[in-house]
Amino acid sequence: MALKVGDVAPDFELPAVEDGRNVKIRLSDYRGKQRVVVTFHPLDWTPT
Repeated sequence: MALKVGDVAPDFELPAVEDGRNVKIRLSDYRGKQRVVVTFHPLDWTPT
C-alpha cells in the first residue's frame, strides 16, 4: 500500500521498552493528542 504526502498513516503496533518495561506502542495511542514523526532506518543495528 503506497502512501502519498498528506495521507493519514495507517495504525501499527511496535514493541518498545519504557521505564525498563516491555510495552506495545500503537500509533493510534498518539493520534489527535500530539504530532508524531515516523522514520524508517533500514539496516540499523545490523553488522556491516
